[in-house]
Amino acid sequence: MDNIASGDILISDPFLKDPNFMRSVVVICEHQPQGSFGFVLNKKYEQGLGDLIADIPDTNFPVYYGGPVQLDTVHFLHRLPGLITGGFEIADGIFWGGDFEEVTELLKEGKVNRNDIRFFIGYSGWSEGQLEEEMKTKSWITSKATEELIFSPDVNNTWKVALKQLGGEYQQMVNYPIDPQLN
Repeated sequence: MDNIASGDILISDPFLKDPNFMRSVVVICEHQPQGSFGFVLNKKYEQGLGDLIADIPDTNFPVYYGGPVQLDTVHFLHRLPGLITGGFEIADGIFWGGDFEEVTELLKEGKVNRNDIRFFIGYSGWSEGQLEEEMKTKSWITSKATEELIFSPDVNNTWKVALKQLGGEYQQMVNYPIDPQLN
């Protein structure tokens, strides 16, 4: 897939050494000529949502490390367009952002569960042409986002599941060592 678009996922090459993206899956929320924006799906953050935002009760909602940019911001993906207004549909049934006050109220009322919303601290960003260069060096394998990948409760296997879904040669990559010199 040469043309990247909103709703695509980037699956890191098995040998990518960047600690921010090693064995990661990133969903692209926006891809423009001036740059790209998305979230790492499979790296759990050490604090929960209630620890980060004071007016949200202790909801036990996990937060994920969205990427190395602006680690003082919280973002979210959801599949609740009927309850959360203002979101942008990035893939079929998957929405980025929306009215955070509505989210806060829904959390307080217990009307949202962790299978329908995913919170991120920070984000992954690429400047103009940067992601295209990374694609040329084969740092990423691309596919389409699915609700199953975005909202999977088993984030430890997201990278492997994403590769397996591609089939063929990609299925074998899940067994590659992180450093082939150690093999």
